[in-house]
Amino acid sequence: MIYDRSERFAGARFLWILATGVVVVWGLQFAAPVLLPAALALFLAVLTFPLVSLLRARRVPDGAAIGLAVLLVVGLASLLILGATRALTELRSVGQRYLFRLEEIQAAWVASLDETLGDFGVQLFGEGWIREFLPLNLVGPERFLDFLGGTAQLGASLLAQAFIVVLIMAFILAEMTVLPGKLEAIFGDSIRGEERVQKVIREIQEYLGIKTVISLMTGLAIGGWAWFMGLDFPVLLGLIGFFLNYIPTVGSIIASIPGIALSLIIVGTLGHALVVAFGYFVINTIFGSILEPNLMGRRLGLSTLVVVLSLVFWGWTWGPVGALLSVPLTMVVKIFLENTQDLRWVAVLLDKRAPTSELGDILPLTDDGVGVIPPEREPEPPPPTGGVAGMSRGEVRPLTEADRI
Repeated sequence: MIYDRSERFAGARFLWILATGVVVVWGLQFAAPVLLPAALALFLAVLTFPLVSLLRARRVPDGAAIGLAVLLVVGLASLLILGATRALTELRSVGQRYLFRLEEIQAAWVASLDETLGDFGVQLFGEGWIREFLPLNLVGPERFLDFLGGTAQLGASLLAQAFIVVLIMAFILAEMTVLPGKLEAIFGDSIRGEERVQKVIREIQEYLGIKTVISLMTGLAIGGWAWFMGLDFPVLLGLIGFFLNYIPTVGSIIASIPGIALSLIIVGTLGHALVVAFGYFVINTIFGSILEPNLMGRRLGLSTLVVVLSLVFWGWTWGPVGALLSVPLTMVVKIFLENTQDLRWVAVLLDKRAPTSELGDILPLTDDGVGVIPPEREPEPPPPTGGVAGMSRGEVRPLTEADRI
């Protein structure tokens, strides 16, 4: 176990760590215009570096391999931006009509519930203050339209920073091609240090790669399900499912709300909305609860509380893009902590569950790793047969006083 002995200056150390954390958070907010494009570029570089490595293995020059990877990212990002912009423009044109329809549905449900409860002498919505807590009264139509306008402005600002992101990504890819040689020069004959750095990079690539593929499959499945159920804007619903799938548990719930709301607006029956919700549930269960854990394994997981807190923290620090990148950023931090010996206990706290053995036993945190089974002590050899315990065969034992008697 760790921290079994008390520290002499534990209080002063805690205050020092707390002050350092405040300075780091302030620095993240202050440097957001620089750090946010750099973080996006880093994630894109990590995702596309396997393609660069494959092209280099086929004897493609480094410059050409990096150029092809950049062109691929630019093409895919352009398609996503064009599709999202077109869908948001159409949604904004019919948004007011959709809101009026939702208000009519809410009023009809409230009247029906009042009539049902009135038979028992209960007037739940007769008081004005209760009506203020109805969903549409809390959100407000003007807030929804402002949200659409803010989303469009956010997309325009990201498009303006796209050149900077792509430029930083190209330089990161160029640096990653020479990184192994630099690591060898830094660590020299120390294989352990070089392997640790390469292990961190490999785990980050594995997490981002698997998460992106699962998110893409989830978005395609949601878009196809929305088209099959006759909902408007299936492309936009698929994009929402793709991006919000990077946020476990919470993202899938938020992504299902627009589809269910469109079902109520267009069809207007509770049964159709329940079928749409069931489709969302099946898709997220297959990809998020079955396929993704089997591909990633137990180590690449986060506690639900940590997911919610990271969503709030990164959203407050870097805005909507920070909220979208909250879980990948926290996962990268967790991977670094797992590969740092004196900070592995923090990675255990961030994990979804305690490290366990194959038999389900909780493993203690040791100095050599997280959840490593300590080697069992070898059993002592039995005493030799045909002699006295503690003596080997053929050894002459001196006579004692008891033997002489």
